[in-house]
Amino acid sequence: MRLLTVLGARPQFVKAAPLSRALHGHHEEVLVHTGQHDDHLMSAVFFGELGIASPAHHLGVGSGTHAAQTAAMLVRLEALMIADRPDAVLVYGDSNSTLAGALTAAKLQIPVAHVEAGLRSFNRSLPEEHNRIITDHLSNWLFVPSAIGERHLRTEGVAAGVFIVGDIMLDATLQHVGRAEQVSRYPGAAGVGPGDYYLCTVHRAENTDAPERLTGILSGLSRLNKPVVFPVHPRTRQALVEFGLLPGSNVHLIDPVGYLDMLQLVRNSSAVLTDSGGVQKEAYYLEAPCVTLRTETEWVETVAVGWNRLAAADADAIVEAVDGLPSGRPAHPPLYGSGDTAQQIVRVLDGCR
Repeated sequence: MRLLTVLGARPQFVKAAPLSRALHGHHEEVLVHTGQHDDHLMSAVFFGELGIASPAHHLGVGSGTHAAQTAAMLVRLEALMIADRPDAVLVYGDSNSTLAGALTAAKLQIPVAHVEAGLRSFNRSLPEEHNRIITDHLSNWLFVPSAIGERHLRTEGVAAGVFIVGDIMLDATLQHVGRAEQVSRYPGAAGVGPGDYYLCTVHRAENTDAPERLTGILSGLSRLNKPVVFPVHPRTRQALVEFGLLPGSNVHLIDPVGYLDMLQLVRNSSAVLTDSGGVQKEAYYLEAPCVTLRTETEWVETVAVGWNRLAAADADAIVEAVDGLPSGRPAHPPLYGSGDTAQQIVRVLDGCR
């Protein structure tokens, strides 16, 4: 089967790495980079670190409003799919690239495979929620991380083509954590030692575009009892400058880091504070307690077992959540498979040739 894989955002590069490796020798894969994330530290560096082949096509869409960005992707993906005519289109997650890839394929009657299907935050104010729902309802193969995702889809009337395969990011974490320990300069490069700091990431528009929310997050971080290492997403850095915001002296703002460095920073932290779905899971897999800087999460299982706490952007809630996290590294149950998600997906696709 000839697969056209649409990628555009940093987490999708991570998810694609183990599946691209597993597809080799079974199916032909053509990688397409929409250019949604095109900063070197958010994009190109990941391909080298993860061992992903350079994309066969780079659409160069860049940033913009949701409408402008998605529209540009649709136009360029349509021309590409008509010329390439793949047997199926593979998309990951919930970005604008995900939606554009699925919608373009569906209009051209090309089957769609969605990795990380069935997730729901039930917050319709988030663009990612619309992207997830629409993509799932356009897809022919829906690869869900857990039984909860299957339940969500069944509630929406989607039952055919649903496969519980675990989380592809667990595959990636297990494949790369050993190498990260060998090659990364962190956490020492950030001036901190193992277990002596918190790690924070903030990138979602709901937090970066609202000065009161970003102020609340920075206030909460500044009141924590350890240094906070904060790799700053380009959108977040722009917001800090625009709103004239500075964190406390315990918050160390650094440039975005690559995937291997991020694994090391997560693994060696006392706790992680983030609004990223992917980082929530990496924290879980690497046994770092997590505080989610949102009012909800798609990864509800991590909250249910007490490893992840929701604090939104409220300073008092952030401090309280960190204080209430489990100490040490207590055992926590496997929630999203055993790290063989890529192989399971390939077996499903093998049966469709």
